[in-house]
Amino acid sequence: MAKQIEQLDRVIIRFAGDSGDGMQLTGDRFTQETASFGNDLSTLPNFPAEIRAPAGTLPGVSSFQLHFADHDIMTPGDAPDVLVAMNPAALKVNLGDLPKGATIIVNTDEFTARSRAKVGYVSDPLTDGTLDGFKVSAVGLTSMTVAALADTDISKKDAQRAKNMFALGLLSWMYNRPTEGTTSFLKAKFASRPDILAANLTAFRAGWNFGETTEDFAVSYEIKPARLPSGTYRNITGNLATAYGLIAGSRRSGLPLFLGSYPITPASDILHELSRHKRFGVRTFQAEDEIAGVGAALGASFGGSLGVTTTSGPGMVLKQETVGLAVMTELPLIIIDVQRAGPSTGMPTKTEQTDLLMALYGRNGESPVPVVAPSSPADCFDAAVEATRLAVTYRTPVVMLSDGYLANGSEPWRLPDVSRLPVIEPDLATEPNGPEGTYLPYLRDEDTLARPWAVPGTPGLEHRIGGIEKHAQSGDISYTPGNHDLMVRTRQAKIDAIARDIPAMEVSDPTGDAEVLVLGWGGTYGSITAAVRRVRRAGGRVAQAHLRHLNPFPADLGEVLRSYDRVVVPEINLGQLALLLRGRFLVDVIGYNKVRGLPFKAEELAGVLQEVIDRD
Repeated sequence: MAKQIEQLDRVIIRFAGDSGDGMQLTGDRFTQETASFGNDLSTLPNFPAEIRAPAGTLPGVSSFQLHFADHDIMTPGDAPDVLVAMNPAALKVNLGDLPKGATIIVNTDEFTARSRAKVGYVSDPLTDGTLDGFKVSAVGLTSMTVAALADTDISKKDAQRAKNMFALGLLSWMYNRPTEGTTSFLKAKFASRPDILAANLTAFRAGWNFGETTEDFAVSYEIKPARLPSGTYRNITGNLATAYGLIAGSRRSGLPLFLGSYPITPASDILHELSRHKRFGVRTFQAEDEIAGVGAALGASFGGSLGVTTTSGPGMVLKQETVGLAVMTELPLIIIDVQRAGPSTGMPTKTEQTDLLMALYGRNGESPVPVVAPSSPADCFDAAVEATRLAVTYRTPVVMLSDGYLANGSEPWRLPDVSRLPVIEPDLATEPNGPEGTYLPYLRDEDTLARPWAVPGTPGLEHRIGGIEKHAQSGDISYTPGNHDLMVRTRQAKIDAIARDIPAMEVSDPTGDAEVLVLGWGGTYGSITAAVRRVRRAGGRVAQAHLRHLNPFPADLGEVLRSYDRVVVPEINLGQLALLLRGRFLVDVIGYNKVRGLPFKAEELAGVLQEVIDRD
């Protein structure tokens, strides 16, 4: 008999297992097939910081959550509809996130007395009532994988490692996912290991066939493609989009791209990706430490390249002296800070928004820099292009504040029309600009206040450079009090002038009479938008705005804030943007803050907004 196919409009699946069980690969492959099918999607990889935590322990659990739908969605979802638990640790860590009625697919082979005891289960959760209220499918994923590979030449241990492919095949059947992409991926990945290739393909097909033939799964599900704006799409992570945005900025400016970087979670993938694109004039330098990475990047800018460095919070601390040098020398420099939970080493694989104040004020002296923040994984592309535009146009270091959620999460990205990207004109100096053929390296552009940028070796344009204060035009070292005051104010005015060169605030207020505005920045955009949609569907009136530029603020931000009775600012920190808004605009904003290393849930934000709306 043909099995029933049930139509759904959305589903949230979480794959969870030991850090060596391949959950990230499984989730990524399911995501890629979902993207190719045409669903809208959002993902949340969540993995331990340890390179290899003890097998079967709670700290070693790795998970991958995917939310996909036949309509526009904004977040990876608040709670999974389906949990695939590869062992007791995965079940225990994730069970609290599941609503009653959710489906749990458990790998029964791993629920031995020893593995249960390792995570504190005194009895078997599969039989003691722990899972009452859930739809439980007990499947021997490991043993069935081994049985499916019995006729292959690989060892039993290698056969057990393929159980994630069995699970992927089963879930692919359950949700009618394409399989061609996974087959091609495996053939490419294991081209030099035909035995491993055959094992993974066999396990994947066995999982699909098990779903097709077993009576345990009587229903499969179909989620139709989403109706997205026309165009060519691909699935993209924030780090990948950042790398592509930097390349696009390099090409639009005509400057070769140089990345000086030291590997650090969660920013390392940008270095990995850029290292693959030498044909686009990209040079990557893996430095011995964070200081060397940013120093090399600034040196590349001095030499006429687009200097970029990537890091996370702990590395940002080490780079700040060189960022201050870039402020003083007034050279383009892009600093990508993929924020993670701190302080110190903190939680390297968890997300936060806690570096805003450091990006703005974490240097000695008056050393202003522009700060931009992307709002989604795909938006990291546009934010990187914008950071390039500001750095080159205004001769300044620019900080781009991404975060771990954006960096590792993914969503569909519509490929842009490259011809519509902004033209970035470096306008390198080639001729003397002073009287009698002299060169004045700090004679500024009247509109941008940017100083000339001369490549070393250009005849007649020799000049001093360094961290000591310079004369306002000649560039000679100057200790004159009046000159220092002038230079400090001029550098600040240059950054302030950017406010004339960025878009006005976009405020979503459909009814035009909302009394509450929710204002966010960075990776909270998806959660805030999903929460606002919930409130509006329930009849609540709430306006929404989101900041791309955090320094300088848009010129009309103060006017927007004062247009509403109450302003709510959700942040994954203890209120950094709220502090800035109160001090700058004297508006008593309402902060909503959590630092759990995870994105906000839309349901909780919706509840907060409704409470504020209901206040007298």
